[in-house]
Amino acid sequence: MTRTTADVTFLRGYNQAQVLAVGRTARTFERSTVVAATGLTPQAVSKVIARLSADGLIRPAGVRRLGIGKPAVVYELVPDSRYAIGAHVARRTLRLVLVDLAGAVRHSTVRPLPADFTPEQLLDALCVGIGTITADPALRNRLTGVGLGMIGPLDHANGLVRDAHGLRHWHDVPLRELAEARLRLPVHLDKDVTAGVTAEAWRHGATFGDAALIMVESGIGGGFWLGGAAHRGAHTNAGEFGHTVVDLDGPVCVCGRHGCLEVVHLRATEAGDVPRAARVLAIGVVNLLQTLDLAHVVLAGADLLRHAEVYRAAVELAVRTDVRRADWLAPTVTLSSLGADVIAAGAAIQVLDQLYGIPDLTPGAPPTTVRQHGPTGDYRGVSSA
Repeated sequence: MTRTTADVTFLRGYNQAQVLAVGRTARTFERSTVVAATGLTPQAVSKVIARLSADGLIRPAGVRRLGIGKPAVVYELVPDSRYAIGAHVARRTLRLVLVDLAGAVRHSTVRPLPADFTPEQLLDALCVGIGTITADPALRNRLTGVGLGMIGPLDHANGLVRDAHGLRHWHDVPLRELAEARLRLPVHLDKDVTAGVTAEAWRHGATFGDAALIMVESGIGGGFWLGGAAHRGAHTNAGEFGHTVVDLDGPVCVCGRHGCLEVVHLRATEAGDVPRAARVLAIGVVNLLQTLDLAHVVLAGADLLRHAEVYRAAVELAVRTDVRRADWLAPTVTLSSLGADVIAAGAAIQVLDQLYGIPDLTPGAPPTTVRQHGPTGDYRGVSSA
């Protein structure tokens, strides 16, 4: 592919993603709505709307008359035109969700996994669960793929689970390849917390800013949304927030180090001291804020949500009192808008985002004449449709 062809393909995909983003956030929209929201030309928007309509992703929803002249056609997203399945693989459970093109969870189920489960046992559970969800042939024909949110350490780029903490049978397992062979569907593999923060970014839109999702569920992890994209790090293993040391003389963690945030927090929960456990997590969050200067902290995970208000209060208090100049530097602290489904939903959204979100430009970087803003980006002055 030549650079010119890649540029045009990128811009067309980008423009399509912008229109779909408007469709996800507005109940109905028309051409002028998209022009105002994206800065695209009316001609470019018309071309994109025609393509999306032909593909069944959007549809006419009536007309709006503004006095004299031709009435404006009003459009709406067709949420059930495409689906993705997301899986949250935890140390004790497998949660599966069905997500539509609007990012809404249509079906959610959770089942136990065997203690210290093997790759084969996980694949068996995935096959059974996904087979149940996709029993309707019409739904399966609209299924775009499966996203897996998995325990790390994990090599997202190569689809490998390197050494999942607390699981003995997961050393350099090519999970993406194995799952595609068993499921006969495209599979996207990512760290659980990275999937989760992607879901929050989709739902919050351009107001999300630099943010972190802190998950407490059979461990502690952090997913990061920085500069308008998921931050995975040089080796795609960012997010091991629970394995930052907070007590040099603390107990041994599952990762082999002493005094990690995760094991100090675990000691408090095992003692039944939920307020102290929440305070331990809050200290870790403040450390993170001092490092990354975040605008938004989302609290998630089944273990945290059982005591949601205790954790939120502790983190909010720490943010107000432990961060210098909290009047200036304090972030917004919220609970996940998707509750216990956030990781699985995020894994599914990542599949949809690969097809209907902002595309990668190959080869090279985006054209230097365009500017990018917000969680999903916003290219101003782009006319290629």
